[in-house]
Amino acid sequence: MSERANASVIPFKVDDEAEDGTVAQDSAQNSAQNPGERLHMAEAVRMAEAIVFASAEPVSEKQLAARLPDGIIIAAAMADLQQIYARRGVNLVRVGDAWAFRTAGDLAFLMSRDTVQQRKLSRAALEVLAIIAYHQPVTRAEIEDIRGVETSKGTLDTLMETEWVRMRGRRRTPGRPVTYGTTDSFLDHFALEEIRDLPGMEELKGAGLLSARMPSNFSMPLPPADPDALTDDEDPLTDIDLEELGLLTPRVTED
Repeated sequence: MSERANASVIPFKVDDEAEDGTVAQDSAQNSAQNPGERLHMAEAVRMAEAIVFASAEPVSEKQLAARLPDGIIIAAAMADLQQIYARRGVNLVRVGDAWAFRTAGDLAFLMSRDTVQQRKLSRAALEVLAIIAYHQPVTRAEIEDIRGVETSKGTLDTLMETEWVRMRGRRRTPGRPVTYGTTDSFLDHFALEEIRDLPGMEELKGAGLLSARMPSNFSMPLPPADPDALTDDEDPLTDIDLEELGLLTPRVTED
């Protein structure tokens, strides 16, 4: 499966004057009547632009709030910046609770020469990925129950190597099985702002991914509003858990 086109671009200046000679009006200018407030917001937007542009990873709103001047409404500043880039070759997109610059969708073909071809995910991996996305948090046993067949550890390892799936925690049931969920990289790759933007049943039928003759009692699971928050029947992963799962180097104790 192809990786997303590289969104890195040559730094450029965003002119205040549009191509037709008119002066661009942003939402901050419309909402703030005080010239000092407009200037304060405009400078915050420039700062946010620099922060997101320089980051190799999507920048969270919490990170922006920590680096922008006090009193700035982050959502408003990012909305202004997003509007500025709406018709440019690079767009500002939201990825979960973070922001990143990405090549405009209609220009993605220009980046095809830089795309690295990788082996495609197997049918089993795609099925497991879909189940995790819609049913998270979900355990391996629950995945197998939904699919009706055994799921190999290698399939889950492959999905975690793509950084689309992560171990969330442990279920509070006998054996304390590991629960799985999706990541922000999953949202980023599939151009989803949040997990609830996953296509619904009618969309899947329209795309030919579901049979038109579904059982009358069939329903689509509703993804969680906050996929990062642990549920009431989950415990967080501890360092001991990570060591057992091979995700953390065991600590060496001295005699």
